[in-house]
Amino acid sequence: MKITNIRTYIVDPLILTGSGRRRPLRWMFVRVDTDEGITGWGEGSSYPYHGSDMIGFGVLAARDALIGEDPTSIEPLWQKLFRRHTSVGARGIASGVVSAIDIALWDITGKAANKPVYQLLGGKMRDDVDLYANGWFDGCETPDQYAQAARDVVLAAGHTALKLSPLRQDEANLRTGGISPEAADAASDIVAAIRETVGPNHEILIDAHGNFNVPTAVRLGNRLYEESNIGWFEEPVPAESNAALKIIRPQMSVPISIGERLFTRHDFVEIFESRLADYIMPDICLAGGITEMRKIANMAEAYHIPFSPHDAMGSLQIVSGAQLCMTLPNFYRLEHSMGRIASYNRYLQEPLNFHDGKITLSDKPGLGVKMNVDEIERTAVQMEFPEALV
Repeated sequence: MKITNIRTYIVDPLILTGSGRRRPLRWMFVRVDTDEGITGWGEGSSYPYHGSDMIGFGVLAARDALIGEDPTSIEPLWQKLFRRHTSVGARGIASGVVSAIDIALWDITGKAANKPVYQLLGGKMRDDVDLYANGWFDGCETPDQYAQAARDVVLAAGHTALKLSPLRQDEANLRTGGISPEAADAASDIVAAIRETVGPNHEILIDAHGNFNVPTAVRLGNRLYEESNIGWFEEPVPAESNAALKIIRPQMSVPISIGERLFTRHDFVEIFESRLADYIMPDICLAGGITEMRKIANMAEAYHIPFSPHDAMGSLQIVSGAQLCMTLPNFYRLEHSMGRIASYNRYLQEPLNFHDGKITLSDKPGLGVKMNVDEIERTAVQMEFPEALV
């Protein structure tokens, strides 16, 4: 079997916020065709702004290295693509390109073997994949509104874990990594209201988006942990600074989760060796696809660190992540956005099986889903690529 063509689609999923405003967001799907009529699909979505566009451009730029290759030679092709860019640093966009293509190659290989990807990865450890809920609080401003949404949206769907980002910074504090006392108090009140609503055993996860300096991160993380027993404090300091993590780590009682902006297993070596995280959460569309995510998860297992992928984008990100998570002994939970479920399903011929705070995969071959190509083409955004790449 040989690869005959690779196409990319930048789509606008038209996601609305709770107030009815459109959220600027694009997803990028990759289609890999073969001479045996088997087509594989991958995703290389990246946020914000035009991250998906840049990765889509990179996929087309890598097409010449893939046409005529055997798509089931996943590891050799992963290494070939990754090594093409090491002279300029094969992370960031380059890693996103490898990720998107890798997911599509696993889809092809599963279809060729007539097995779901999780069987090719060693078989399932569980029947369902536990989720945590994100994207459930659009339009919420007050503690009471957050509490009501946690009850009416998160608990009503059977979830036992949720995540939110209640820490608001004005422009001046965003530049310095600080937060005003009023904003810190407001965040504390929001989380306390949610805790009272969901009860003592529900996981509340807080995302700091890597926005804080060292003393602010320590103060906020410990406060929310002591007051409301949050389950983790995610990316408390900028992702590029392991030095800052080393400073805050011994000062914080709250568990720390990091990894959505790290690329490949090489970025995680110091995290593990220096004991800088309690949970890791790499992104399958950025860290290297299914192939590399499995290696990162295996490394984490050796340190007994739970693996909980970041998953804030499109349909195939959650599906490919779930295929991997089915097989991992050290899996914790997979992220999903409750506000994007309709958009996930929009690009699939059959809706995903979300239930009771879980997702259950089909036993169909490959990624187990069929793409709604008509909808992908209908919502595709016209990109101005160089003529040679179109």
